Amino acid sequence: MHIIGGAFKGRKLIAPEGTATRPTNARARQAMFDILRHAPWAGQDFLNQARVLDVFAGTGACGLEALSRGAAHASFIENAQTALASLRANITACKMEQKTSVFAADALTPPPGTPHDLIFLDPPYGRDFIPKALAALGAQTWLAPGALIIAEYGPQDALVTGGIILAERQHGAAKLLFWRLTP
Repeated sequence: MHIIGGAFKGRKLIAPEGTATRPTNARARQAMFDILRHAPWAGQDFLNQARVLDVFAGTGACGLEALSRGAAHASFIENAQTALASLRANITACKMEQKTSVFAADALTPPPGTPHDLIFLDPPYGRDFIPKALAALGAQTWLAPGALIIAEYGPQDALVTGGIILAERQHGAAKLLFWRLTP
């Protein structure tokens, strides 16, 4: 697994052994960032100023990809110790310690936060974590008014968007949903 575009293009990312994490594959990440870059509701200017929140961060691939492509800052929420070790190593490898914050926390009971503009949600499939995580993150002020949310979810997952759906794409078993929270 590696960064696919921007300043860190080609940088190898490490992932924990086993199946405890399911990093977003390169093809899905490429599609995600192509959509972000060219969509009238996002664009490169939006990405350049974005404060990114990578929830269920795992290796941090989505947040680091955003930083590689110009995002201002990325925060990561992850609670699995093996994933946290990989995440921190990947941040160090990209030399992004000054532009990142790592929260060793459960996304369903996060600590208080600050508002972020671009939210990546990639929870384990089949547990309906997306609506639960959004409610918890909103209650702890992680979500800026009108935040752009990108969720990767499986076929059995329930979604409650609470906003305007902008795009949806299928990549293998994964689906990507883009929506903007209504302020």
